Amino acid sequence: MIERTSQPQLSFNLLPETAAPPPHKTATNQHDERPAYVVSVLPDVITLNRTFNYFVSADWFEDGRAEQLAVGSIVRIELGGRQVQGWVTEFGVEPPAGVPLMPLKHLVGIGPPADIVELAGWAAWRWAGSKVSLMRTASPGRIIRSLPSQKIPASEPTSTAKKHTVTVVRSHPADSGLELAINACKHGDALIVVPAVAAASRIATGLRRAGIKVALGSKAWAQAASGGATVVGTCSVVWMPIPHLSAVVVIDEHDAALQVQKTPTWHARDVAVERARRQDVPLVLMSPVPSLEAISVATKVLDHTGRDITHDYITSQHVETSVHERSQHKRSWPATIVLDRRSEDPVRGGLFSPGITRLLDMAKHEQRIVAVLNRKGTSRLLACNICGELVCTANGSTPMILHDDELVARDGSERRPAVCALCGSTVLRNLRMGVTRARRDLEALAREPVGELTSDNDVMPDQRIVIGTEAVLWRIGFTSVVIFLDFDQELLAPRQRAASQALALLARAARILGSTTHIHNTDAHNTIQHEPKLVIQTRQPYHPVVQAAVKSDTMIVFDMEREHSRTFGLPPFAAQAKVSGTGAADFVHKLKSFTAFACAAKQHTTNMLADNKDATSLLTIQGPLGDAYLLRSATHETLLNTLANAPPPVERIRLEIDPHRI
Repeated sequence: MIERTSQPQLSFNLLPETAAPPPHKTATNQHDERPAYVVSVLPDVITLNRTFNYFVSADWFEDGRAEQLAVGSIVRIELGGRQVQGWVTEFGVEPPAGVPLMPLKHLVGIGPPADIVELAGWAAWRWAGSKVSLMRTASPGRIIRSLPSQKIPASEPTSTAKKHTVTVVRSHPADSGLELAINACKHGDALIVVPAVAAASRIATGLRRAGIKVALGSKAWAQAASGGATVVGTCSVVWMPIPHLSAVVVIDEHDAALQVQKTPTWHARDVAVERARRQDVPLVLMSPVPSLEAISVATKVLDHTGRDITHDYITSQHVETSVHERSQHKRSWPATIVLDRRSEDPVRGGLFSPGITRLLDMAKHEQRIVAVLNRKGTSRLLACNICGELVCTANGSTPMILHDDELVARDGSERRPAVCALCGSTVLRNLRMGVTRARRDLEALAREPVGELTSDNDVMPDQRIVIGTEAVLWRIGFTSVVIFLDFDQELLAPRQRAASQALALLARAARILGSTTHIHNTDAHNTIQHEPKLVIQTRQPYHPVVQAAVKSDTMIVFDMEREHSRTFGLPPFAAQAKVSGTGAADFVHKLKSFTAFACAAKQHTTNMLADNKDATSLLTIQGPLGDAYLLRSATHETLLNTLANAPPPVERIRLEIDPHRI
């Protein structure tokens, strides 16, 4: 068994009828005089990643297995003296002369259809990875030998004109995308991709209540393959078979969860873009903070009211949101409160400003309060309270943190008692506390128990006030107040797209805050109304990200990020790849000497010679930083063709194409 590791009314058209596959050619096997099919098979061996030719023996025709064989079928073959599983990738192959062929051993079951097999081949090139890994993702999690029969209603004849369009919808943060999903299902089976399992379940429930048949997640592979159902799920469902696909929708396309972490590091949004293009169906990318990649492929951009704002994004001549337009966002973006800390002592002020204390006193009747601090543990940076010396290792290269009354280096290389190495004082000041220590201080301020929630916790806290890392924004379903205790950490993060990623956190916080006024009953006669509040503690109150939240105008950040990416040659205006691992140094060394990589980008060769440029100018190698290198090129074609033709690594490496966080 192969394991698998109020919206604008948009127009969705039906997928045209696909042409029947060409008839299979026949070839004669030297061990059998009767005609036989010769097929290519991709073995399920992650390190092999190449196809081999096999023939279909006569007994397959006699018992009917040959009729069930198709591109994508899962078969068992003999390879290297053992039997392995694989996928049929091609029929009618002309076998090399004089090479004896082995027969197919067994027909295991149904696999991905031909269009998904071709899509996996493209994705293997696009993310410089193994097609085998992608085929595993596209295959059912259990053996399926037949599909349930479904009654597919006949579709009305459609025109032969191309129906593929890419529409970006800039939604308000509180929109879950359900209305858009329902609209996409009006003309047939749709593919709805979301970043989180909980969101997929909510949308599936809403679609079923609307009378729409839903195949939820990869476990419903057989139901999706038989047709007559809309597929809903996280990033892996972009590989699900849908015989009569009519539309594709990606909700929260900016979310980092849509890019897988294992190699190849494919992005569900980009796979959805290519699949919709190949199948000539409309695609909608929805996000409160549209990414540069989404806008780069868009044919139209709409706001959450259905107003066409394509001109603002394409021409870069954005005019700041007017008072009237801002009022349209009033019901969707929560009230944003900025606590300016510039006048406070940065050392002795601590994590909690006086504004937090006042806010906690005013929010005693709020249903739930969430505080976000993206640092785990008790402390991240210590200093001596007497002499001010930072607590570091003996060579001063690595900060030390307090763990069980003992100082421990972050990399675990050194341990010592909690004593200042310079003056011997045992009184240490916590300059940058983590979530665990912040919870204790918050309990003292709020005078009530406070829960803690990070990615390491499995239990959902039941306290009214919860503090945690950004994981709390995905684990808590509803809250009245969200407080970012150290937002400067996000604004100043050493990442290429720190600004857009920080804005995405604010948008996620606005999602769980909702867009309505909450009413709290104090007794039978009195009620208190609560407006959801988004609170930002910062020493940069005029940073574009903060101002975008205050003014409900995300174009402020988009314009800044676009100019930054164009100036410094970052995706989507260029291509880059991160190489890391034990074999990274050797691989990069060989890549530097691989001057023939210019031949991999044939479309550039003529211009390159005419301009008298050196071949190595097409690829820039930066690093190392730790064990990581950064490869940069002007186009994805040049970068990917170079990697495809480069000498294979001897040791293990990790290769990430256009990584989300770098």
